[in-house]
Amino acid sequence: MPTPYLNFDGKTSEAFAFYAKVLGGEIEFSQTFGESPMKGDVPPEYQDRIMHATLKLPDGRLMASDTGPWSPYEGSMRSCSLSLHFTDTDKARKAFDALAEGGKVNMPFGETFWAAGFGALTDRFGIAWMVNCEKPTS
Repeated sequence: MPTPYLNFDGKTSEAFAFYAKVLGGEIEFSQTFGESPMKGDVPPEYQDRIMHATLKLPDGRLMASDTGPWSPYEGSMRSCSLSLHFTDTDKARKAFDALAEGGKVNMPFGETFWAAGFGALTDRFGIAWMVNCEKPTS
């Protein structure tokens, strides 16, 4: 199963703390460039950036890092969204609202022909999300 790997411009720690809170996760690992064996190869302004972090979520993992001097940050995700799936509409709406805070709502959360609730947004870190809540099967 693929694991999304996100890149940030110095915001990995802040983003992962936020995602852990909103999505009920736990940061399993986080290491800065300055804490790594390659610290001597990284300029001082990159020492406190995250070289690698892993966030354990109830249904999977996210991984991320801040960009280094060899790969400048090129902006937010393009042509890709992280998709969250729920069976409880209230939980889906709560996650959507929390992720949308300080970001941009692209499609407000609401009922659709395929879902009890669906919404799309770009969060304050530039990450695109789709939040979907299945229609109950009876």
